[in-house]
Amino acid sequence: MATSVAGGSAGSSFARPRPFPAIFVGGLIVGVLDLAYAILVYSPEKPILVPQTIATGVLGMKSYSGGTQTAALGVVLHFVIALGAATVYYLASRKLTFLVSRAVVCGLVYGALVYLFMHFVVVPLSAAPHRHTPFIYKATEFVEHWFCVGLPIALSVRRYSR
Repeated sequence: MATSVAGGSAGSSFARPRPFPAIFVGGLIVGVLDLAYAILVYSPEKPILVPQTIATGVLGMKSYSGGTQTAALGVVLHFVIALGAATVYYLASRKLTFLVSRAVVCGLVYGALVYLFMHFVVVPLSAAPHRHTPFIYKATEFVEHWFCVGLPIALSVRRYSR
C-alpha cells in the first residue's frame, strides 16, 4: 500500500495542478455568468444586442447590422476574454501561491481588477463606441465582477491546483 501512494497513483492527482480544467472551467463559468448578467441588466427584451455590442470592439457600429453572425462573434470574443482572464490568474497563481490559498479574497480583488482593466484599457483601445453609462450601472457591474468573474476563476484555480 505504501508503494502505491509513494508511486503517486492514488494521491498525486490532487497534488498536481491541472491547468486545462482550472482555466476552462473558470472561464466557462465566468463567460456564462457575465453574459447572462449583461443580458438581464442591459437588454432583456432584445438579448442579441449584448453580444453584438461586444463585437463592436472589433467591428464598430456595423456590428449591429450583422445579425446573428456578429452576435456569434461577440459570444466568441466574450469567452476568449473570460478564458484569457482565467489564464492570467492561473499563471499568476503558479508564482503567487496565496492566490490559491486565499482564493476567496484574491478572487474578489481579481474581479475588481478585471473590471478596471476592461473599462480603462481594453474598451478605450477598441472600436466600441464611447457611451455615457449611469453610475448605478457602473457600480453594480463592478460588484458583479467580484462575484461572477474573479471569484469563479479563483475557486476553479484553487479546485484544480490541489
